[in-house]
Amino acid sequence: MAVRIENETFYLETENTLYQMKADCRGVLKHLWYGAKTGQDMEYLLEYPDVAFSGNPYDAGRDRTYSLDTMPLEYAAEGVGDFRLSAVTVRYEDGTSALDLRYESSRIVPGKYSIPGLPAVYADEDEAQTLEICLKDAVSGIRVILKYGVMPECDIITRSAVIENNGGHPVVIDRAHSLCLDIPYGQWEWVHFHGRHLKERTPERRPLFHGVQQSASGRGISSHHQNPTVLLCEEGCTETSGTCIGAALVYSGCFQTQIEYDQLNQTRLVMGSNSERFSWELAPGERFYTPEAVLSMTDAGFETLSHRFHRVIREHICRGKYKRMERPVLLNSWEAAYFDFDEEKLVEIARGAAELGVDMLVMDDGWFGHRDNDEAGLGDWYVNRFKLASGLESLVGRINAMGMDFGIWFEPEMISEDSDLFRAHSEWAIRIPGRDPVRGRYQLVLDISRADVRDYLFEAVSRILNSANIAYVKWDFNRSVSDWYSELLPADRQGEMPHRFVLGLYDLLERLTQAFPDVLFEGCCGGGGRFDAGILYYCPQIWCSDDTDAYERTQIQYGTSFFYPVSSVGSHVSAVPNHQTGRSIPIRSRSVTAMAGSFGYELDVNRLTEEEKEDVKAQIRAFKEYGPLIHNGKYYRLSNPFEEQYAVWEYVSADAGQILVQGMIFRTEPNSVRSLIRLRGLDPQKNYRLREDGSIYSAGALMNAGIPLPKAWGDYVPVEFYLEAIEE
Repeated sequence: MAVRIENETFYLETENTLYQMKADCRGVLKHLWYGAKTGQDMEYLLEYPDVAFSGNPYDAGRDRTYSLDTMPLEYAAEGVGDFRLSAVTVRYEDGTSALDLRYESSRIVPGKYSIPGLPAVYADEDEAQTLEICLKDAVSGIRVILKYGVMPECDIITRSAVIENNGGHPVVIDRAHSLCLDIPYGQWEWVHFHGRHLKERTPERRPLFHGVQQSASGRGISSHHQNPTVLLCEEGCTETSGTCIGAALVYSGCFQTQIEYDQLNQTRLVMGSNSERFSWELAPGERFYTPEAVLSMTDAGFETLSHRFHRVIREHICRGKYKRMERPVLLNSWEAAYFDFDEEKLVEIARGAAELGVDMLVMDDGWFGHRDNDEAGLGDWYVNRFKLASGLESLVGRINAMGMDFGIWFEPEMISEDSDLFRAHSEWAIRIPGRDPVRGRYQLVLDISRADVRDYLFEAVSRILNSANIAYVKWDFNRSVSDWYSELLPADRQGEMPHRFVLGLYDLLERLTQAFPDVLFEGCCGGGGRFDAGILYYCPQIWCSDDTDAYERTQIQYGTSFFYPVSSVGSHVSAVPNHQTGRSIPIRSRSVTAMAGSFGYELDVNRLTEEEKEDVKAQIRAFKEYGPLIHNGKYYRLSNPFEEQYAVWEYVSADAGQILVQGMIFRTEPNSVRSLIRLRGLDPQKNYRLREDGSIYSAGALMNAGIPLPKAWGDYVPVEFYLEAIEE
């Protein structure tokens, strides 16, 4: 059993971990342990002195050592003597905020819970168990139901909370976090993934300092600037050794991750919706559901933790036809043509691509309304007849006749002021009454918390998808959200708008993906501004970054790989000089970097030299051979591109019979020192043959001594080795 209860002590066990908590004699739910299996009750660790200025619950009587301000709690609330970060805050009509949560009941449910209106990990009954623990505030009648999904084989525990108002008056929730994790032992370091547009998910590692540290987004999206993932690790933790804990929020809006290192050198991690962009009125009898947090820990280093998150996202968050199916090699028109195209230009690009073996042409921004630049047309989802005079069906038919599929770009959540939609429904745009709106990329944002707006978008997008044989949708979002206001909400409930916006997005995506199950949806937000597990529930891949420079992408994809599987990464070969950096990198180096994802091209192949075209043909053949290994194999980071002069990574098949090593040497030095790359994940009992020259190596040699990187001549030199186990 993954979950068991003994004397109100709760044991959540996976293959390699134990999560333990206990409802004590006063009904306080304490966190006891999250770590390796110990085989015993861990409450003996919780011995606390009388700590001055840390008060005591009234029912503790004369026991001054019993304080909610010092002990590890499973779900901390505000206003009852714990002065650390709270996971939940509720405000009453009289302005008070106390919430004294005590244990009421628990139950074990087969399978994995789901969350109404929100994406969540899913699993069959034989793959998971759910533990529900009900906590109650006796004065207000408010209940908090903590939900734990335990997936033993995956070494994953999920967390979510349900807040119920069982009192007689409305209350306002000011904070409702999904995860609260107290760690009363150890010295921890914090890894978060920061960045900016074109520079997403850069890992930053720092020792915890006393006080509160935070990564968060208030932009209405998970953002380029911070990612809703976090790592805690012990000092000295590496890829292959050391204790680390990871958490990922399955949410695509304003989020908040906070860590407090307290007066007793204890660590508290809370994670959920951003409390600075959140409030929610809960009427009597109503429930509020928090987004889900996915949690794992290991004492075997970052690599093992990454493998667990890759597996759970690929197999238990991604859904639909393309969850495991190999993705088409596509050519996107954006960097090939930008807004300057018509039917004949697209057909000519497609003809050249088809000759090279490309599977799909994707028509990006500019095909709709009166859209010749980024100042007009968003919201008018009908074909621009000046560009596509014969209509969409004619263009798609011509592309299909070449043996290629067709994809199309949308930005459904946006509206241009110069659009028919804005002229008809300006009230649908998010803006504060009496104020000029804040623009981003000359555009405003639609209030998709409104059902009528979602209905319009569903019908408009469906009309296009039904009008021709469209196999792929790129779903973009090109600005941060401000001016939070909805005319459908009263003044005292405008704080609900950011979360209602995300719920509206999920509702619209659910309707469209269910209506068009054969269409491959790719998420995008100016590249990687909404790269999160919530989007991956609807879209099995996300455009990783608008930066297509292959050198830059080695770093962006490195940071992304700590939580997200390669199959979720949208990555393309683009033209040189690169349109974001001006850097020129050989096409073979661009291709091996782009293969670490859903492979494609972002250029006009007709402008390539004949030699480059032959390279493209070879790249596509290679990707179609390696694709199953790349997308479904275990991924290993063999170098750190932020610290070394090369980026090298490895894929290993489930049976360790196939090994692919790829990467790039950034710069060449004269009289250079030889570099050896040690492989990982091989079967130690096997020998391996290197395809390139037939050399045979033992697994022990490859993993303990390594294999030399190629001798480099010039900069940005590609690295690629393919090895197969030899049958004895």
